[in-house]
Order: sequence, then C-alpha cells, then structure tokens
Amino acid sequence: MAWHEWPLIVFTVLAQTSVGAFLVLATLLLTKQLSSDAEDRLHKAMFGLWAIMGLGFLASVMHLGSPFRAMNALNMLGSSWLSNEIASGSGFFALGGLFWLLSVLNKGNQALRKGLLIGAMIIGVAFMYSMIMVYMIDTVPTWYTSLTPAAFILTMVVSGFALAHTLLALSNNNKACTDKALSVMGLIGLFAVVISVMLLSVHLGEVQTSATSALAVVPEYAFIQTTRLVLLSLGLLLWIAPVIRNKAITAGPMSIAFVLILLSELMGRGVFYGMHMTAGV
Repeated sequence: MAWHEWPLIVFTVLAQTSVGAFLVLATLLLTKQLSSDAEDRLHKAMFGLWAIMGLGFLASVMHLGSPFRAMNALNMLGSSWLSNEIASGSGFFALGGLFWLLSVLNKGNQALRKGLLIGAMIIGVAFMYSMIMVYMIDTVPTWYTSLTPAAFILTMVVSGFALAHTLLALSNNNKACTDKALSVMGLIGLFAVVISVMLLSVHLGEVQTSATSALAVVPEYAFIQTTRLVLLSLGLLLWIAPVIRNKAITAGPMSIAFVLILLSELMGRGVFYGMHMTAGV
C-alpha cells in the first residue's frame, strides 16, 4: 500500500465519487424525476457532495505542497494532461457549485441553472478523462493498461452511485424505480470490480523487469484486495437488502453502506499507487 501517496489516493477517489454522484443526480434533475419540493430537499442534501469534492481538492493541494504550484501546473494547459485535469476539475467545481448555490438560494432563472447543470456534467466527464490520461504512462507497465481507466470508471459507478443514493435517502426522496435502478447498477459494479481484480492479478503476474516483478512490489496485494472486496460486498449487501425486501432505502443503512464502499475504493487506490514501477528498472 502506497500510504505515502495518501493525498493522491484521497483526491482521485473523492473526485471520481463526486463526479459519479453528480452525473446521477443531474440526470434525475434534468429529466424531472422529482417534484419541486423533492428537488429543493435534494439541493440541500447535495452540500454533502460538494463537501466531499472540496476535501478531495484539499488533499490534492497538500500533495502539491502549495496552491501556487497548482497555478503553475496550468501553464501547460492543452499540452499536459495534468494541467487539463486541474483546469477541468476546477471548472467542474465552479459550475456545479454555482448551480448548487443558485438552487439552494432560489436565485437565477431556470435556463441559467439548466445551463450550469449541463455544463458541469460535460466538464465533469472531461475531468475524469483527463484524470485517466494522467496515469496512462507507457513507461509504467503496471498502469499502462485498459484496467486503469476501468478502475477509475468503476469508482465512479460503485462509490459515486452509492453517494447519489445516500443523498437521495438523506433528502427523503425514495422512488421504487430509482432505488431498484441504482441498486442494480451497484451490484453490476461489484461484479465488475471482482473481474477487474482478477484481470489485474494476471496482468501484474506478467509484468517483470530485470530487478523485480510487479507482484513483488505489492507483497500484501492478495490480503488487501480480499479485504477490499469484503468491505465492498458488505456495503452492497446493505445497499440492496431493502430493495430485495421491497422496502424503502433509509438514510442510516445507506450511509453505512457508502462508507464501507468508499473505504474499499480507497484501499483499491492504495494498491494502484503501490504497484507503480518503471519499465526496465
């Protein structure tokens, strides 16, 4: 586990979680799946989403050492994926945060809010794409694989959708169809994570240099991944249990489920940074 990279672990997981949750909630708002009163309650609950996103950005600043370094990183906007990541992430935070603030304060017209919502969705996707490309480095064979974007996208699904469902439960917005759809997506995400872990194990077993092998870089790989999958499974069980029993999802159990899922993704990201190795070394 690369705990020394904890700022990056926290930043990437919380950012992906926030964007995933935002895309779900924004889709519900755009398609008018909620009543006006329900939308008002959801807007207030979405403070949790922006708080999580803010914690992620705070962690990224701690990794850089100073906010001014983030500004320097923007000097290569358009030619550097890191610069694009910082710019698009800031844009997502700004547009989405402004939409949220106007909605909570009931300011601005519907056209403006809708424009901000759609804009935040688009730039959020660009943010995620830029983040993926930062780690697609051909000199790092353990990262230079389709399993890297798959892992990031799966965090958006399992952790992001869980956050979205938690915020819906906290705002007392329970609809059977939404509960079922999000729970099924979470279950699909669980199976996808299990498959990705299996494929990653095979991939790491094939990566070797003159000095070491990829699996040797992460000696505790099996234990950590097993613990991660147990936490994820427990979280999914709490998530889908009410749906199986045809009951409404409540805030308490769903919040616990989200915490378990988030912890599992943080562990998985720790493994990701821990398996960093350079080709030929």
